[in-house]
Amino acid sequence: MKALNQLKTFQRILDEYPADTPLGKFLPGFYRQNKQMGSTDRKVAGRLIYNYFRLGRALPELPADERLVVAEFLCNTQVNSFIQHFRPEWSLCIDFDIDRKLQMVKTAYPDFKLEDVFPWADQLSPSINKDAFLKSFFVQPDLFIRVRKGFETPVKAELTKAGVVFKDEGSNCLSMPNGTRLENIFPNQHWFEVQDASSQKTAQYFKPTKWEAWWDACAASGGKSLLLHELEPNLKLVVSDIRESVLANLDERFQHAGLLKYQKKVLDLTQNIDLELHHYEFDGIILDAPCSGSGTWGRTPEMISQFGKQRIDFFNRLQKDIVRNVVKYLKPGKPLIYITCSVFKAENEELINFITGELGLKAEEQTVLKGYGHKADSMFVARLVKAK
Repeated sequence: MKALNQLKTFQRILDEYPADTPLGKFLPGFYRQNKQMGSTDRKVAGRLIYNYFRLGRALPELPADERLVVAEFLCNTQVNSFIQHFRPEWSLCIDFDIDRKLQMVKTAYPDFKLEDVFPWADQLSPSINKDAFLKSFFVQPDLFIRVRKGFETPVKAELTKAGVVFKDEGSNCLSMPNGTRLENIFPNQHWFEVQDASSQKTAQYFKPTKWEAWWDACAASGGKSLLLHELEPNLKLVVSDIRESVLANLDERFQHAGLLKYQKKVLDLTQNIDLELHHYEFDGIILDAPCSGSGTWGRTPEMISQFGKQRIDFFNRLQKDIVRNVVKYLKPGKPLIYITCSVFKAENEELINFITGELGLKAEEQTVLKGYGHKADSMFVARLVKAK
């Protein structure tokens, strides 16, 4: 009976879920409208719907309930009542490695193909291991935090006190299970930032120098600016975004981090912005470019079902337009840090080819930060220098 009720709740969520909304925004509203659901019910419902989308585009002809059973088998390593009820023979093999599980699914459903989970594997950046990347969708990413300098000991002490199992990843980065309720453990402290491990690693490419002028061109929530501030607090900083509401939320976050001197500008980087920036020259520009976000779909697997291949070309064109308008404000001999959270070569290596070939910058370093092997997001970062 428990498993049947869980299936009914899953089907209600799937029926009511609007495809253009992130699951993370939809589910809290669904739970508020169904207050009879306890915390365990909500946890199970969230697991089921997220795992369902982790199957991506595979087995499209199967009914949703059968696809869910396959997804639950592939995504879990411990027996649960759902698998025991609907596929008891699979529950005995729940702790098998992913390769054996995939073979069992293939035996039960000959039409199953791993490459159907993410059907754009031919578009991946060349250094990505396609097989490992595809299998990573069956593993929920971890939660990562970047601890501010000087607060490592109290943060670890509070996590230990709360019974949270965490791992020190080095460079003030801690990982822990996704879903850890940090707000309950640290209700008032501002000792850390929630930030993916790969995002934290992009800071290695900044290399700022004291008193320089830097521009975080697509600042969003300000994570890259905070990384920059940690490296060198004595900078002249401009942060911009196309969304005024996003910039309005930066002030409190920056204040807690001690980042007090900066300028904010609402800019559409696809347009001529010389009216606002004609007298600016920067010693460094961080361009965390708008992108497909495909490197983060392990956290938002619903995006696999919503994405179309034509979007890759859209973002490629958008990124080229933005880079053209941004590099003109970079001083000669100074770096542009180009970042995406995409795994598509059209948004990564092909963009670097455009920047070096058409705009005359020299690529010093570029790499895919392969988070898929570490329960983290995958990102791309390049450091390019403008010709003197």
